[in-house]
Amino acid sequence: MSRTSPHQPAETGELSRRGLLRTAGGLGAALALGGSAAALAGSTADAAPATFTHPGMLHNAGDINRAKVRVAAGTDPWLSGWNKLTANSHSQSTWTPNPQATIIRGGTGENYGILYNDIAAAYQNALRWKVGGTAANGDTAVKILNAWSSTLTTLTGNADRFLAAGIYGWEFCQAAELMRGYSGFDLAAFQDMMVGVFYPLNNSFLTNHNDACITNYWANWDLCNMASIMAIGILTDDAAKYDQAVTYFKSGAGNGSIEHAVPYLYTDSDGYALGQWQESGRDQGHTVMGMGQMGAICEMAWNQGDDLYSYDGRFMKAAQYVAKYNLGQDVPYTTYTWGTGQNCAQSSQTVISSGSRGQVRPVWAMLHFHYNRRLYLDDKYISAMYYDLVAPEGGGGDYGSTSGGYDQLGFGTLMYAK
Repeated sequence: MSRTSPHQPAETGELSRRGLLRTAGGLGAALALGGSAAALAGSTADAAPATFTHPGMLHNAGDINRAKVRVAAGTDPWLSGWNKLTANSHSQSTWTPNPQATIIRGGTGENYGILYNDIAAAYQNALRWKVGGTAANGDTAVKILNAWSSTLTTLTGNADRFLAAGIYGWEFCQAAELMRGYSGFDLAAFQDMMVGVFYPLNNSFLTNHNDACITNYWANWDLCNMASIMAIGILTDDAAKYDQAVTYFKSGAGNGSIEHAVPYLYTDSDGYALGQWQESGRDQGHTVMGMGQMGAICEMAWNQGDDLYSYDGRFMKAAQYVAKYNLGQDVPYTTYTWGTGQNCAQSSQTVISSGSRGQVRPVWAMLHFHYNRRLYLDDKYISAMYYDLVAPEGGGGDYGSTSGGYDQLGFGTLMYAK
């Protein structure tokens, strides 16, 4: 498959992907229980595409068309996913943006909730425009995007400012990508905001880690900043930024790179391959968040022709591990030791954390429909997590009012079901 070929909008069997499954057929049987490391490894991602695919972040043209056709036909599960979207208060064309010149996360004067609420509204109105064709929603999405790009100049706060730049950076770009080409959308101004306000913090964090020990920050800190850099690279057709994110995913020194995010591998008694997630000894809310952050990176790369989902064979194993434990089942755990602070003082976690175990976040549809429906792999625990606890997925506003409910955009049932 060529670098710039569009993603195939097939309902099933989406196996064609540059760098993915270069062998013909037979993969389903070989990987029936989650895949061997070698078979799932895929090939090393190439350089950024000569021409970026648009739309080409969390959703490609095929995803959008499938959702549009299925919703119009009244077919489930797409219709149920659509109903979750249209019922959400952030999805209404009456939403009024509240742009701020300065966003603060961490420390005195925090106001970042304003930003994540407006991002959810921009994204959800953009989805309603793309899938339902209602101009009022498209107009509202553009109004939100333009309001922020003409107002926001500063992201600040304590170390948490890097979380704001990362999470809200990649999420904001999703709405802008969907509205690319819409009449009245000032894409250039939005691109300038992302490059001038968000990217410097994203880059600073991955480069310097707030002057801390390289292992001090949890995987999610790296992942959200990697996702933002990748999204900005796609939004601005900047190959260097895109490559920066891909390279860090593969070989970065921090905890967000794939080998550090999934440090230990196992096989359970039923023969399923599992991978211990770096934050598993911390709590399950942040661990499940990691599935969403890494999933976003992998989906964006997939839509640009790179298979990071299968790179090094670790992410599916980690998702199976996290899902199995959050379904209430036992998983193995190896003591996790890392360096903290500025002097890399050693700290250890000897047992997996049960904190927030079973927390529902809308991150599982993306993973299930990739591994099970694109690749035909047996994703026993991922699929159970999705179907038993989550489906149909909602989004921002459906999972509480605090930031954890907005760390992922959601609506995967509508956009990923195959």
